Amino acid sequence: MKKIKINIGQPYPLGVSVRETGINFSMVNGSDKECGIIFYRKGVEQRERILFDQRHRIGNICCVLVEGITPGDYEYNFFIGDNVFVDPYAKRIVGNEKWRSGELVRPLLRGGFDCGKFDWADTAPLHIPYHESIMYCLNVRSFTRHPSSKVKKKGTFEGLMEKIPYLRELGINSIELMPVYEYEECEWDDTGTDIKTQIEYQVNHIDEKLPSDQADAEPPKAKRINCWGYKDAFYFAPKASYAACGDPCEEFRRMVRSLHQNGIEVIMQFYFPDSVKQGYILEIIKYWVMAYQIDGVHLKGSRLPMTLIATEPLLANTKIMCEDFYLHEIYPNGMQPPGKVLGYYRDEYMYDMRKYLKGDQDTLKSFRYHMRNTNPMCGVVNYITNYYGFTLKDLVSYERKHNEANGEDNTDGTNYNFSWNCGVEGPSRRKTVKQLRIKQMKNALSFLFTAQGTPLLYAGDEFGNSQNGNNNCYCQDNETGWIDWRELDRNQELFAYVRELIAFRKHHSILHLDEKLTTLDRYGYGYPDLSYHGEEAWRVQLEYYSRHIGIMYCGQDDEGDGDYIYIAYNMHWNSHRFALPSIAKHKWESVLSTEVNSVVFDEEKNMEYIDIAPRSVSILTGRKLTEAEIRQKTAASTTGVTDIKNKRSRKR
Repeated sequence: MKKIKINIGQPYPLGVSVRETGINFSMVNGSDKECGIIFYRKGVEQRERILFDQRHRIGNICCVLVEGITPGDYEYNFFIGDNVFVDPYAKRIVGNEKWRSGELVRPLLRGGFDCGKFDWADTAPLHIPYHESIMYCLNVRSFTRHPSSKVKKKGTFEGLMEKIPYLRELGINSIELMPVYEYEECEWDDTGTDIKTQIEYQVNHIDEKLPSDQADAEPPKAKRINCWGYKDAFYFAPKASYAACGDPCEEFRRMVRSLHQNGIEVIMQFYFPDSVKQGYILEIIKYWVMAYQIDGVHLKGSRLPMTLIATEPLLANTKIMCEDFYLHEIYPNGMQPPGKVLGYYRDEYMYDMRKYLKGDQDTLKSFRYHMRNTNPMCGVVNYITNYYGFTLKDLVSYERKHNEANGEDNTDGTNYNFSWNCGVEGPSRRKTVKQLRIKQMKNALSFLFTAQGTPLLYAGDEFGNSQNGNNNCYCQDNETGWIDWRELDRNQELFAYVRELIAFRKHHSILHLDEKLTTLDRYGYGYPDLSYHGEEAWRVQLEYYSRHIGIMYCGQDDEGDGDYIYIAYNMHWNSHRFALPSIAKHKWESVLSTEVNSVVFDEEKNMEYIDIAPRSVSILTGRKLTEAEIRQKTAASTTGVTDIKNKRSRKR
């Protein structure tokens, strides 16, 4: 190592920060043991140590400014006493660049440097409101790892960039990434210690020392692959094995920039175990927002400082999603947020909609609630499926989970799937079963994209990707856990339907308002913005045994005219006839259906009807009549009334 100079450093930010005059190193040491830095010459095992002394200590933080170090030539770790560990604030992790599977010896990990220099080409976070978002949840590796993905850099950030045209074609404007920060995918054998065996990196325990009987022990070997990363992690560093170019920091930034240039937001999932300190969590989120310009976070864990995060000024425009918030603390004294950045992310919609989908009784009231549910203080995220549980294809193909391949005797994963296999467990060649499954998938997606709130689609559901009944694919780094893109060619009908649904939702603002529907005449067209109907217009049937309902919306189109939508939902195994509400100078036309259901006109009653087949959904819009059609309709109505009077006269 060439001659270096050590100066007094700055305590914050913790970890490493590259500056014009040198590199600042800052670490926490809550003990009286000596501590410092170990430098590794890149590519060789040469080591140099820098020892912190009392001049470099402020409280429990030790910090130095090192001159004479070229970041690209070195890697580093910290030490306290005899314990060597990776910097919990490391912006890059070295040693885990290749995705590991099988019986592999655990690598020695080190901290790397990220200079943070990047040309963002005038891009910035998009700030798409919740009510205009179409979200898409994916795992970076499994999204393009299958040979059928047809991308060059499979399973990487680069591979995801290659799929941007596909996402745009589908209509997605926001992607939610399962953990993409650095985690060790290998689950280690119980004969060794846990993740602290060779490297101690958990910020809450960095002053611990390995037991002497394990310091020189044979490294354990991996027993299982964790593909998802919901575990302790190096939260400041992008996952190196997800980078095709060798520089995960650079490639992640290029991915975010490309997505932003194509109008797509980037939301990151973070999972924090109970042991992670709350101040540390806040620093992580702030760092990703500043360093990588992400648009939002979805936080998971049971001890999250949501009030602290939600009131952080730096995050005022960042989407923050979680299961719950103390809204009275975040917005005290009835204060209204200037914009919705918080988002409820709960499973109630998923489970209630699944029950209605399979035809359970007494589900219409909850269905009606979820279809109109919004919150004045925050967004509401809706989903039928997610990474935990069945895919949409498996939801209509299995009634029981089939997780035997996970090696846990089928005890892992949820037992509460609220699924229906359409008569046969698993794959079937029966035409009627296959057709019913396609229709049920279309029905479920119709629920999702016609509900108020923010729809979230799980990757692959738009073309019927299956996991063979495995509802917990966290360890399946194979064709079970990967998205099989061959299904896109096989299920073009389903894909086209989803694409049309998304486009329809975007085109009709009444389906995704930023405020509650009132059931009043909002726009002055003589109809409420939301109304419910049954087999008779304006008369809804909500008995416990009812499984069908009509929902009518009256909005306003781009030209300032009335925008009329009627959606008939029938999850009963019998067909039902719906009388359609009359709209002045308009005619109902079917635009999207999960089964062909035609609008019929009863001349005697001068009323339009639609016959809804069993387990189907039909979406109708009110087309404005031409002057000629209005005259013809008036004439037909007059003739019909005269004929009825004549019939009555003859009877008398």
